[in-house]
Amino acid sequence: MITELTVQTRGQGLHAFTQQVSNAVLASGCAEGLCTLFIQHTSASLLIQENYDDSARVDLERWLNRLVPENDPLYTHTLEGSDDMPAHIKAALTATQLSIPFRDGALMLGTWQGIYLWEHRHHAGARTVIAHMV
Repeated sequence: MITELTVQTRGQGLHAFTQQVSNAVLASGCAEGLCTLFIQHTSASLLIQENYDDSARVDLERWLNRLVPENDPLYTHTLEGSDDMPAHIKAALTATQLSIPFRDGALMLGTWQGIYLWEHRHHAGARTVIAHMV
């Protein structure tokens, strides 16, 4: 089964959508298998990360922003703003696809794992993630 998930972002940062994925797995009617997630954008990515302590996500965001700064004079792709090219680079360095096993209709994530859409642009908006359960 394939379904489209819409994840609303509030701008740059990690946005949890574990519950949406869990609901899609349940709705698929599959008892066990693999859920593959694919993001249909070039300036955002997907991540499985700690869902307990917010400081882990804050530190990841700060680290990646330091690694890929805005307004680098090397960038020529600047038509859509100073965050556009860094967003593409961040997406290239991170994941655009994840695979998560499930059993008994439940994702087999670890105790402190959550699924996140990592928005690399400053503006808020809707992102589309394709979920495929087999």
